[in-house]
Amino acid sequence: MHTAYGYIKTRVRLKSMDIYDSLLEAVRNEYDTVRLIKKSKRGQVSLVRHRESGTRYIFRHFYGSSEVYERLLTVSCPNLPQIMDVGEKDGQTVLLEEYIQGDTLGEILKGGLLATAEAKRITRQLCSALWVLHSMGVVHRDVKPDNVIIRGQEAVLIDFDASRVYKNAMREDTQILGTTGFAAPEQYGLSQSDGRADIYALGVLLNIMLTGEHPSRRLASGRMGRIVQRCTMVNPSKRYKNILHLMEVL
Repeated sequence: MHTAYGYIKTRVRLKSMDIYDSLLEAVRNEYDTVRLIKKSKRGQVSLVRHRESGTRYIFRHFYGSSEVYERLLTVSCPNLPQIMDVGEKDGQTVLLEEYIQGDTLGEILKGGLLATAEAKRITRQLCSALWVLHSMGVVHRDVKPDNVIIRGQEAVLIDFDASRVYKNAMREDTQILGTTGFAAPEQYGLSQSDGRADIYALGVLLNIMLTGEHPSRRLASGRMGRIVQRCTMVNPSKRYKNILHLMEVL
């Protein structure tokens, strides 16, 4: 049986540093690079193919903590990619991730706006993904059309490079990450971002699916507009208190 790489791993016996070395070696020796997806000063993301099985994966190699991806290892959710394995060494992280085949929501929206029922369905599915993340203390912090892939009838939330684990002792975010227009005000150092930052971004996304514009320029009409308005309040305490509350009103 084909595993994420050419042998069956035992995480109990392997430390994160050992997994880093083993995974990096396996990708170099047993995989072919299909294409480079993204490259930055922080690292790179590639689509790779396992030579023996032909299965494709996303391979990430970047400077930064593996903490978020470690938490995602045990997750099984149709609206999140499966993390196959992850290792960290000397401040660098490598990981293999399920390849989600489909079009990004950004690509789909280039063809026109979505009907209200379709926009609500996608938003609910993203709420399901965010509920899983938030229940583990993870804030995504970069919900946007290009980070949503539509696979058949499922919306899958990808790319956790900007994600972080919420820490009660911290008063503000240590890094300003996210995408302008979707990032909540608190992500710019006003306070520590929590799950309500994702609710803000999801409200912006819902509005764009319905109008093609940011809610500050054109707000969706009727009930959907009122939902967007509450999601995107500047003060986090005035937004929906959690992602389940938002799901209930959709």
